[in-house]
Amino acid sequence: MGFANSACSFTRFRILDPIPNELWAQIPDKLKQFAFRDIDDIPEMQAQGWVCYEDMLDTEWATAPPQKGAYIVFSLRLDMRRIPAGVVKKHLAVALRDEKNRMHEQGKTFVSRERKKELKEQVMLRLRMRFLPIPSEFNVLWSIDRNEVWFASTQSKMIDLFIEEFLKTFDLKLEQLTPYNLADSMLDEDGLARLDQLEATQFAPLS
Repeated sequence: MGFANSACSFTRFRILDPIPNELWAQIPDKLKQFAFRDIDDIPEMQAQGWVCYEDMLDTEWATAPPQKGAYIVFSLRLDMRRIPAGVVKKHLAVALRDEKNRMHEQGKTFVSRERKKELKEQVMLRLRMRFLPIPSEFNVLWSIDRNEVWFASTQSKMIDLFIEEFLKTFDLKLEQLTPYNLADSMLDEDGLARLDQLEATQFAPLS
């Protein structure tokens, strides 16, 4: 789901660091520097990087520039290979059987732990090349005037990955705008002290 959909779940952040004036002109180049790199033809399990908002296949922003008026808009693409555990178990069993047959022909009976580990690595490498990575896209909206960033996901792992990629790309720290953090930015010291003293209200009996 993304911001162009009729309904979208997203997470809000504020930028904690002061933004250098020269950064705005550098954003297109920084996005390209940390753009998504395809892993279809290599045995990597995961790849992530920035792509054009209008086209997740565009890593050069040839379709459209990232700036849209008072906003910077782009997407985080994540490709992951998912190999079912049952498939791994089956192919590893086949590899171990073949290995035992070869050893039996040589008069040996024991497969060492190191050899089993090596066989598993070989099986995983073969399977990685047979399973194409599954792509996913998460929109990013950066409000220049409000110093806020919106990310089209509420998944904890995706939020952590996004914060890490954003810091690596722009050297800017993000803070998630939780209700408490939002109140912290709006209340004075007395109001924040009263907020800290509030207790949760129980609306239903505990089961």
